[in-house]
Amino acid sequence: MKSQLKGFLWVGLGVSLLLAIFLSPFASPSPDGLEKVAERHGFAEKGEGWTLWKYAPFRDYTLPWIENKGLSTAIAGAMGVFAIFLIAVGFATCLKKGKVR
Repeated sequence: MKSQLKGFLWVGLGVSLLLAIFLSPFASPSPDGLEKVAERHGFAEKGEGWTLWKYAPFRDYTLPWIENKGLSTAIAGAMGVFAIFLIAVGFATCLKKGKVR
């Protein structure tokens, strides 16, 4: 049973990485739902001046040091998938050891 679960996790990670790498460069450039609402109601510019966003690791879902936008988006997507996977595995490990209730 455990080996089936581990296999499922590895397949899930692989599929997620493939989707992030190969489909994210084709994502729509249109604003997402939250951005669209902010633009419609006139408060989008309030978030632009917030200095914390300058230090966001994946601003606009890209990596600033990679000039090719498609490649940059693909790598940022893969890094995001891998980061969430590590967080989930860490949380599951804590739950299994009884550290989180």
